[in-house]
Amino acid sequence: MTAESIFPRLEPLLPKVQKPIQYVGGELNSTVKEWDSADVRWALMYPDAYEVGLPNQGVAILYEILNELPATLAERTYAVWPDLEALMRAEGVPQFTVDAHRPVRAFDVFGVSFSTELGYTNMLTALDLAGIPLVAAERGDDDPIVLAGGHAAFNPEPIADFLDAAVLGDGEQIAIAITEVIREWKDEGRPGGRDELLMRLAESGGVYVPRFYDVDYHPDGRIKRVAPNRPDVPWRVHKHTVMDLDEWPYPKKPLVPLAETVHERFSVEIFRGCTRGCRFCQAGMITRPVRERSITTVGAMVKQGIEESGFNEVGLLSLSSADHSEIGDLAKGLADRYEGTNTSLSLPSTRVDAFNIDLANEFSRNGRRSGLTFAPEGGSERMRKVINKMVTEEDLIRTVTAAYSQGWRQVKLYFMCGLPTETDEDVLGIADLAKKVIKAGREATGSRDIRCTVSIGGFVPKPHTPFQWAGQADHETVDRRLKALRDSLRRDKEYGRAIGYRYHDGKPSIVEGLLSRGDRRVGAVIRAVWEDGGRFDGWSEHFSYERWMAAAERAGVDVDWYTTREREENEVLPWDHLDAGLDREWLWQDWQDAVSGGEVEDCRWTPCYDCGVCPTMGTEIQIGPTGRKLLPLTVV
Repeated sequence: MTAESIFPRLEPLLPKVQKPIQYVGGELNSTVKEWDSADVRWALMYPDAYEVGLPNQGVAILYEILNELPATLAERTYAVWPDLEALMRAEGVPQFTVDAHRPVRAFDVFGVSFSTELGYTNMLTALDLAGIPLVAAERGDDDPIVLAGGHAAFNPEPIADFLDAAVLGDGEQIAIAITEVIREWKDEGRPGGRDELLMRLAESGGVYVPRFYDVDYHPDGRIKRVAPNRPDVPWRVHKHTVMDLDEWPYPKKPLVPLAETVHERFSVEIFRGCTRGCRFCQAGMITRPVRERSITTVGAMVKQGIEESGFNEVGLLSLSSADHSEIGDLAKGLADRYEGTNTSLSLPSTRVDAFNIDLANEFSRNGRRSGLTFAPEGGSERMRKVINKMVTEEDLIRTVTAAYSQGWRQVKLYFMCGLPTETDEDVLGIADLAKKVIKAGREATGSRDIRCTVSIGGFVPKPHTPFQWAGQADHETVDRRLKALRDSLRRDKEYGRAIGYRYHDGKPSIVEGLLSRGDRRVGAVIRAVWEDGGRFDGWSEHFSYERWMAAAERAGVDVDWYTTREREENEVLPWDHLDAGLDREWLWQDWQDAVSGGEVEDCRWTPCYDCGVCPTMGTEIQIGPTGRKLLPLTVV
C-alpha cells in the first residue's frame, strides 16, 4: 500500500478550522523516516485532541523506542476536532499522522493508548476516517492490526469487537517483541494472512486477541465463562512489567509542542508502581510492584531532557512522587544544580503523609510557589479507612499549617464522592475539613489571605481493584450530596468565601462506570453513541448523558446492572481471564476489610501481605537508597 503524504489535500482545509497548528506536525524532536527504510510501521494514537495527547508519556516513550529500532518507523496521530472531521469527510481526506501526514490505514499497526474509557468513541472516529472497518472480523490482510494499550486496556471487553489485540502493562519490551513477530511474518511472505499473524501474537500469552476467546452467559446475564476457541491460545493473558527502569531512560528527546498543551513541561517518571494500597486506585493496583529509577539516572534524564527541549519546568512524576526513597537528595541535587536559572521543578503528585516543608522549599527555590495539592479522597476518618487512605485529619492540618506558615497561600484538596459505604455525613465532612484548613492557615500566618479549593470527582469502581465488586452510587445520590456540600460551604460566612468549590456531576461517572466494568455486550452501546455523533466524551461540552442512555436502551443494555449492582464473590468478571498479577482471593478479602474498616500497610516498608503480584509476575520491589548522589553534575 502506498503511503504518500496527504498534506496537499489537508492544507486547504486548515484555514477553515480552529487551532490548525495542531495538525501540521514538525515539532522539535519529532521523527520522520523514509517509508521504504522500514519493514514494520506503527501509527500511535492517543485518542484525544493534540493538546491532551502530545504530553502523554506512554505514547512518547513508545514513539522514541520504536523509531530507534532499525527498519522500524513510528508516527503519531490524534483525534481531530469535529470541525475538521466534517471537512475531511466532505473532501475524502483520511485519518493522518502528524509527522509525515501519511494515511493511518497504510501502517502495519494502529496502536491506541487508552488512559480513560471515555476515548472509545474517538477511536471509532479515527478508524472510520482511516477507512479501516470498525469491526475486527471484517478487516482484511491490508488493514493494520488495531492494538489497544494503556490502563483502560486491562478490561478491553467493551471494545473487543473493534480490536484485533490488546496489551496489558508496560509497553517498552512488548512493543519491540510485537515488531519482531510482524517483521518475521512479513519476511516469510505473510503466511496464513491476518489470522496467522494474530495467532503468532496470541500464542505467547503476552498479547490478548479477543477473537480467539468465546464468552458464554448465564440466563440472568452474568458471564458463565470465557474460554479460548483455539488449542494454542492460553487461558489467561498476563501483563508486562519492565524491571530496572534505568535501562529504559525515556523519553530522551521530549517532543516540544507547537500548540498549547495541558502540560507545558518535561516530565520524568522517577518510579513506576505503588503499593500504598488505596482500594479505589486502579493505577496503583495494576502497576505493581514499585520500581524506582536511581537518583543518577533521574539526574541524567533531567539534564538531557532540558538540553534537548528547552523546557523550563521539570515534573518528577509517579503515582506518589514524594515516596521515592531518595527524594530528599534528588530534590536538593536538582535544586542546587538549577538554582538561579529559569528552570523550575515540580512534584505534581504528593501524599499528605509523605510531604515535608524541606522538600517543598527545595522545589520552590527558584521563587516559583504555585499552590499545593493534596488528596485526602474521603471527607471523614471512617471513609479514609474504608478506602485505605491512611491520612488522619491531624496529618492534613499539620501539613497545611506548615505550608501556610512557610509562605504558601493556596492549597487544593481533592476528594471523591460516591465511595462504597459512603453516607451524607461523610460528604458533609469535607466542608468541615476545608473550614479547619482555612482556620489553621489563618492562625499560622495571622492573615486572612488564605485560600483552599475543594475539588470533587465521582467515584467509579475499576477492574483489578478491591472495589471491582462494589455497587456504584447512582448519579442522583451523588448530585444530591454534592449540592448539600456546596450549600454547606456557601452558608458559612466565616470561611465560605475562602473556599473554592469545583465538582463534576454524577452522570459522566455512570457512563465511565458502564465502560469500565462492561463486557462485550456494551460494544453495541459504544457504536450506537458514536453513530449518533458521540465524540470527545471526556470533554464536558461534548458529553451527552442522554445520548448514552438512549443508545443503551436501543441496544437492550441495562445500565444499572453494570453500574449500581453489587457483584457476588464467585461471579465471573469480564476481565478475569486477563492477569494483572493480583490474587483474586486477596482482592476479595481486601474488599471485605474495606467494609469492616481494616487497613493494609505499604509492603515497601513492611513484610509482604500476599497480593500475589511478585510471585505471579516473577518480579520484585526495586527501591533504594542506592547511596549514590545526584552530583557531581555541573551546576548551571
